Amino acid sequence: MAMDFHNPDKLEDTVAESANMDAVEKARLEGELAEMEARLPSVTDAGERARLQLDMGRILADLKRGDQAWSLCREAFDHFLTREDWEAAADCCNIMYLSDQPGALSALGQGVWLGVTYPIDPEISVELLHHIIDDTPDDSDGAAVAAATAAFIVDMRMKDDPRREDMQFFTQQMLGKVANRHSGVSDQAQFNYWIEKLELDQPDKFLVRLRNIVDVLVQDDWWFDRDELRARIPED
Repeated sequence: MAMDFHNPDKLEDTVAESANMDAVEKARLEGELAEMEARLPSVTDAGERARLQLDMGRILADLKRGDQAWSLCREAFDHFLTREDWEAAADCCNIMYLSDQPGALSALGQGVWLGVTYPIDPEISVELLHHIIDDTPDDSDGAAVAAATAAFIVDMRMKDDPRREDMQFFTQQMLGKVANRHSGVSDQAQFNYWIEKLELDQPDKFLVRLRNIVDVLVQDDWWFDRDELRARIPED
């Protein structure tokens, strides 16, 4: 919706309409949350309870009630990890990052580790990697590594997925924006040179660099043993 800044009355109407839409959305979310909160005590199945906590956490994060979102998703995370539901565990990490609580960066790092290590829904993996871009200085190589990894994951995991074309476009846009802010890249020749210079066309190199970024995010706050989880991965 375009705003007419030459018409103050129209501008006020537009702002009021936007505020009203926000209020309606907030009321809808609070209504859904109230129904979930009423149902939670009666849920006895551990898996169903964890799923409900995850859904509640998502809404709480949207409502900027991050402390409650974190608490619910942290508990759900432990359940999903035990059941080896890597996708749901990574999703919990995503919401914990969005909750903006102490430990949010650690949650992000662990979510990225799970999202890259296991073949979960690429959209979750890409969203987690995009958070690294948002939290990384413009001149840091970390954003470039995250964007390259996102493009790589989409290419590898979505060969027969109807979302492939849209996701490829999105991740290429991510790479282009990072290249521009990182090195002022503005045309295809510069972009190709930038990719080669940072070795973003070599997964065996940029994935190692991503691992280092994850280590910086998590520090010593790992909630699982990575070596143990890697040992469970079946060999091809």
